[in-house]
Amino acid sequence: MILSRATMSAAAALGLALAMPAAGQAHHSFAMFDATKTVTVTGTVKQFNWTNPHVFIWVVPNAGPVADDQWSVELTSPGNLGRLGWTRTTLKPGDKISIDLHPLRDGAHGGGFVQLTILETGQVIKNGRSG
Repeated sequence: MILSRATMSAAAALGLALAMPAAGQAHHSFAMFDATKTVTVTGTVKQFNWTNPHVFIWVVPNAGPVADDQWSVELTSPGNLGRLGWTRTTLKPGDKISIDLHPLRDGAHGGGFVQLTILETGQVIKNGRSG
């Protein structure tokens, strides 16, 4: 039996559509973060990386038992954040912030973004939305 190009193209597209959700879920796993816990880190933005596939914020705490330790906070992609009003200049090194995150399960200083407050302005950004 000879299949037309349209039939073969449709079959290939269906195969890709069925395969992509599994691959997407595997890539975007957040299993490394403990979503049952929230940690607040107050400090200074050391670096704000607006890069694919995930944006990162590095924060140096300014008080407490973890003072001077750098924390890495993972966010979603620049495209997703851009649609929510973020830009590559939303944060800059030196900004004083208080950031809530779901900590890494292995105890390392890092986590997944929950919300942050820019201390100078009082602006609160929750899950990518300003408030």
